[in-house]
Amino acid sequence: MATAARDHWEVLGLAAGADAVSIKRAFRQQARLWHPDLNGNDPVAEARFKRVNEAYAVLSDPIRRRAWEAGEGQDSAGFEGDPFASGFPRFEDYLAQLFGQERRSGRSWDEEPEPEEPPEAGRVTAAAAASPPVMAATDEETLVSLTPEQALAGQRLELELRDGTVVEVWSPPLAGDGWRLRLAGVAAGGADHFLQLRVRTEEGLRIDGLRVLYQLELHPAEAALGCQAVVPTLEGPVRLRVPPGSSSGRLLRLRHRGQSQGEQRGDQLVEVRIVVPATPTEAEQALFRRLQELHREQGSVPISG
Repeated sequence: MATAARDHWEVLGLAAGADAVSIKRAFRQQARLWHPDLNGNDPVAEARFKRVNEAYAVLSDPIRRRAWEAGEGQDSAGFEGDPFASGFPRFEDYLAQLFGQERRSGRSWDEEPEPEEPPEAGRVTAAAAASPPVMAATDEETLVSLTPEQALAGQRLELELRDGTVVEVWSPPLAGDGWRLRLAGVAAGGADHFLQLRVRTEEGLRIDGLRVLYQLELHPAEAALGCQAVVPTLEGPVRLRVPPGSSSGRLLRLRHRGQSQGEQRGDQLVEVRIVVPATPTEAEQALFRRLQELHREQGSVPISG
C-alpha cells in the first residue's frame, strides 16, 4: 500500500483498489463539486480541485499508480508542476479537454483499461471503435414539493441527477410556490439543473414567504351581487364577505392569516375568479341573453354633457 503523505483514494472518496470505472465516476463527481468555475473562485474549492485532479491523474495511469503505491519519488508519482498555474479553464472546456486526451489514449471514460499486447505476426488488428457523438449540454428540471413549514424555515434537499450524482442543497427560507432555483453546472456536460418549488396545501392555499394566496371561484351572479364565501386558511376555514361588483382579479385581504415568523405575521390574499358554467341550463342561457341585451341597451344610451 502507498506510503505517500497524500492518500489519493481518500481524496476521491474511494476504497483502495477501486476499479477504473469507479475511479472515473468518483472523479466526475468530485471535479464537478469543487471546480472553481462553479464555486465563485473560492480558494478552498481551488485547492480541493487541484487535489482531485492530481489524485485522478495518478490513479488513472497504471504506471503512476504503481509508482505511487510503491512509495517511489514524490507522492504525485511524477505529477509535474501545477497544471493550473495560469488559471482554471471553464468546467465544460476542462472536461472536454480531459475527455479528448483519454480518447486519444485509446480508452473512454467508462471502459476498463486493458493491458496492451504486441500483435502477432500476420495478425490483423481491429481498428479502435469510433468515439460516440458529443452530446450538447441540456438543462434539467425537477419539481420539489414542500410543506408551508419547510418553505418557511428552509429545507435540506437531496437531488439525484441522471448520471447518478447526488447533490445536497437547501431551499432558501421564506421560499414560495413557483420559485425556480438554479443549480449552476451540476447537470451532465456542465448544464444547469433547476428546482421548481411547489408549496401548496390540499385546500388550494399557495405559500409565498409569509403571505398566503388563494383563488376564490365565484358564479357571475355572486360576483355581481356580492356574497358570503367560506375560505380556507392555515388555521381553518373563515367566512369572507365579497363586495358587489367584484371582477376577476380583485384581491381581498384577510389580515394576519398568513404564516408567522417571530413577531411577523403575513396576510392572506384572496383573488376573485369568475367562473362561467360550462353547460348552462336553458334558464341560465335565457338570463345571460337578457343581461346581454341590457348591456347593449346601456351601451347605446348617449352620454349627456
